[in-house]
Amino acid sequence: MSLRKNLFFTVIAAVSMLYGCTNNSKSDKNISVTRDVFAMDTYMNLKAYGKNGESAIDEAEKRIYELENELSATLQTSDIWKINHACGAETAINDDTALLIAKALDIGESTHGALDITIFPVLKEWGFTTGKYHIPNNSKIDSLLENVDYSKIKLVENNVSIPESSEIDLGALAKGYTGDEIMKIFRSYNIDSAIVSLGGNVQALGSKPDGSSWKVAVRDPYSPEMDMCVVEVNNKAVITSGNYERLFTGDDGSRYWHIIDPADGYPADNGFVSVTVIGENGLNCDCLSTAIFVAGLGGYKDIIKDYPSYDFVFVTDDKKILYTSGITDKFQNISSMTAEVINID
Repeated sequence: MSLRKNLFFTVIAAVSMLYGCTNNSKSDKNISVTRDVFAMDTYMNLKAYGKNGESAIDEAEKRIYELENELSATLQTSDIWKINHACGAETAINDDTALLIAKALDIGESTHGALDITIFPVLKEWGFTTGKYHIPNNSKIDSLLENVDYSKIKLVENNVSIPESSEIDLGALAKGYTGDEIMKIFRSYNIDSAIVSLGGNVQALGSKPDGSSWKVAVRDPYSPEMDMCVVEVNNKAVITSGNYERLFTGDDGSRYWHIIDPADGYPADNGFVSVTVIGENGLNCDCLSTAIFVAGLGGYKDIIKDYPSYDFVFVTDDKKILYTSGITDKFQNISSMTAEVINID
């Protein structure tokens, strides 16, 4: 927890530096409200400009806790806990949960299972949900993989059932959806300039108060205490999945991270060490960052061709940065790695 806390405050310091100081003008446009929140097992920072900023952030914070209570896999009152402990019986769920499960099934299908929310028991076995890290033996992984199959989830409106031996987790979707919900709340309060950091997820509303684009730093997966590049965005989310976020070093001296490949039950190691997705929909960005990390160099093109309005930044395991052409004039490489535009045709 101390490492994540340190990284959080490093991120906030870097983001604050990039945003610049707030104008001291008393105009409504330049009134800013900032709040730190801990929820969904991560540190969050919300910042909104405008006379309604305080009220907007109050409601956004309530919504964050509401979603956490619905979507957490560890809270015994949550929808996910109820589904996972229903012994295969049908469970009534909230609208948010139904929407996210439907999205997970859709992305699971379109990415050929690269995103599979039934991977949760394997994730637990590695210790990524408990902090009791260890390398499972192959027979245990093979046994757990027998129950990993998103296609066996049955969702009919607000009722869902999963096989008795399966469990689900919406960790790959929840923060992206939460960012979208926060933006929706901000707009309802006539906020047109805001930015939030939800762990590795950054989402911006409009532009900065002075009309310039938000500048969002993306971490260097090889030196997580440093930034790798800066991208300029307006009304977009910038969401990253990487092998440096939650990891441990095993007794064999190898590093193991929390993004598990449903194909073999081991941390995904398919050519990428970091995947950043930039787009207007935070939920899509969150899903895709995980799915593409798992799909890797051999499968990412088949996925991103279906999202022409989104942009992507990949870091490969041979220390190269690849990015899509839509951000050519909004991308600044500040690392020692080489960066090149990729052709997805």
